[in-house]
Amino acid sequence: MPPSLPDQPDPHVFVLFGATGDLANRMLLPGFARLAEAGLMPSDWRLIGSSPSGADGDWPAGDGLEALAGHASYVQASSDDAEDLARAVREARERLGPSSRTLFYMSVPPSAMESMVKALGDAGLADDRARIVMEKPFGSDLASAKHLNKVLHEVFEEDQVFRIDHFLGKEAAQDILALRFANGLLEPIWNARHVAAVQIDVPETLGLEHRAAFYEETGAFRDMVVTHLAQIMGFVAMAAPASLHPNDLHDAKARAFARLRPFTKDDVVYGQWVGYREEQGVAPDSSTETFVALRAWIDDERWKGVPFLLRTGKSMAESRRVVTVTLKDSERLELLPRATALERPNEIVFELTEDPQLAIEVRVKMPGPRLTVAPAALTLDVERALHHKGLEAYERLLHDVMLGDHLLFTRADEVELLWERAAPLLEDPPAVLPYEPGSWGPGEAEVLAEPSGWRLPEVEPGSPGS
Repeated sequence: MPPSLPDQPDPHVFVLFGATGDLANRMLLPGFARLAEAGLMPSDWRLIGSSPSGADGDWPAGDGLEALAGHASYVQASSDDAEDLARAVREARERLGPSSRTLFYMSVPPSAMESMVKALGDAGLADDRARIVMEKPFGSDLASAKHLNKVLHEVFEEDQVFRIDHFLGKEAAQDILALRFANGLLEPIWNARHVAAVQIDVPETLGLEHRAAFYEETGAFRDMVVTHLAQIMGFVAMAAPASLHPNDLHDAKARAFARLRPFTKDDVVYGQWVGYREEQGVAPDSSTETFVALRAWIDDERWKGVPFLLRTGKSMAESRRVVTVTLKDSERLELLPRATALERPNEIVFELTEDPQLAIEVRVKMPGPRLTVAPAALTLDVERALHHKGLEAYERLLHDVMLGDHLLFTRADEVELLWERAAPLLEDPPAVLPYEPGSWGPGEAEVLAEPSGWRLPEVEPGSPGS
């Protein structure tokens, strides 16, 4: 059984490092505000923002903190000088009482995390009532991930550490687990006997959006593939966990990652959009990849021979977040003539939107005098069907940390296993191939998805295949 969790979070002091950054302004601060409006925050709480620059006392202007008025303050701090921050945290804890907790949110680049964690330990803030949230990517390779875990465990216990990957907080991602394990319709076919391929496709129309320094340090492979896309692959690929206790779920996911074949250049295409090097803050000779298409293999009985196709990129034709499970054709398909020869196989499609949507692409009889079949979709809008709206991903995960629920976070061994599988590409990356902004990436990526091709761009029956 899942662990018993409190109904109401303890009083909290939230400390947000990187408080003036893009993630804080787009996701975290609005998330706190919406949780407060929904009545899901603790009975009493304080939010202390911090970064190396800014004016103590007042949060820098333009952050839209009206909904947090009376709860938020700002303290300038760095890994070299955290004395004022430590004083502010202690004072806030004293006001909230002995049952209060401290939640540190590290919305900082990977290169800054180690020094900040050590500073928390040196300041005496990492007591047994503290928790820490680590943003992805967790490290930049296997060695740095192991080192960061070592540094963390010198200051915090593992059950105090929450490695966040917000894709796992999406309602639609959790629907993968619900639909798999709660429905006799799907779980029996979730294997190589019935599945031809799995696609996890996250193209983005956005470019750098003033994040050149971060992107030059990470690139698409570290930023998206070893994190978001691989974690979703874990939800799709893992065998049924013994229970929904967090350790059982993490064990099942780790077993799937342990059977991942190491990623090699034979199964990957890197791209860089034409014009990337002219972006402000990008090196004129940058070899940073802004596009990755990867074919991954899991060497176990369930998935032997089934390709997992992962694709993501910046400045592409469309912004989507889609998981597609492509099924093998029925052995009796040829009994019935088809209205078009260019249709896709049967597919189970999860749209990883904030409003979860599911489609099962099937073949049905074409209305008319002849017995021919044509593709059609059985679709489900989950929120509309159940008349219930869920939380946005960061809202859900912030609330989970307050309650101490690790279910939708990542564990140290999972992270290290993924970096280990990524090591061949990190040590010997392929050359980046150019692609036009607004396209679907380099044409060479099409080969990885043969024979059915990438589901995106979607096509109308009778038009050329994607």
